[in-house]
Amino acid sequence: MTLDRTNYNLPGQTAYYKGKVRDVYTINKDILVMIASDRISAFDVVLPKGIPYKGQVLNQIAEQFLNATRDVVPNWLISTPHPNVSIGKMCQPFKVEMVVRGYLAGHAARTYSEGKRILCGVILPEGLKENDKLPQPIITPTTKASEGHDEDISKEEIIKQNIVSKEYYEQLEKYTLALYKRGQEIANKMGLILVDTKYEFGLFNNEITLMDEIHTPDSSRYFYLEGYETRQQKGEEQKQLSKEFVRRWLIENGFQGKEGQVVPEMDEKWINEISARYIELFEKVTGRTFVKANATTILKDVEEAILKAL
Repeated sequence: MTLDRTNYNLPGQTAYYKGKVRDVYTINKDILVMIASDRISAFDVVLPKGIPYKGQVLNQIAEQFLNATRDVVPNWLISTPHPNVSIGKMCQPFKVEMVVRGYLAGHAARTYSEGKRILCGVILPEGLKENDKLPQPIITPTTKASEGHDEDISKEEIIKQNIVSKEYYEQLEKYTLALYKRGQEIANKMGLILVDTKYEFGLFNNEITLMDEIHTPDSSRYFYLEGYETRQQKGEEQKQLSKEFVRRWLIENGFQGKEGQVVPEMDEKWINEISARYIELFEKVTGRTFVKANATTILKDVEEAILKAL
């Protein structure tokens, strides 16, 4: 079975929020219990079927990278009592997502192919082809929508609209670039390239704090390092580990989250393939063997682990 939804009533619970892929319980207004479900979203739409072990993959990768970057920036994580669960400090979130890109891929490549050369206020050089390395990493923030699509926005607009103050935003930029640099170094050691990723930050006791997941297949794109240059020179598609293959499949089947479009049918073979790709990414990124949590008793196991931790 997949962990598609939870409906717990936890001691001290003061709020519950169902995100695209996470169920978030607030305890005593200062602690968050975040459950990584097996739901999968693309183009800001939650797809109708869950992916076995996807939540566990996301949660355990995030745990490893949050612990590996504590010296770069403080983060929200306190404990992970179950493979699908993280418990941490409740922060006051900044209403932007800090997207950082080292390569012309995904949304940036689609925008570039349309002839646009400015992305979120950043000028892109002429003559690039898809998946080329950028002269230096760029930050292309988006607004953080509680529902619907996140929207591209420039640094200037963020400050002008007072979404984030200039002082805080410039510190977010520094943290974003430092985290991305660390992520790239770790990825390179694993034979991967961290192509692009996103970070979310908030304030905890007036201190900027890294929130949510980092360097997972839902928030990041990875290429295989070996053969990258050769594939670029030959104009071949890059071998990658990310959720992009799901987006590509949806696009090929006529779905990009636009009005009137219908999500294509996901058969069991395709669902299992997605699951296998997520597990492959876990093992490649972390260097650890993936140990599957017990799927048959997962709802009970998650609840017991949370109660014990609280």
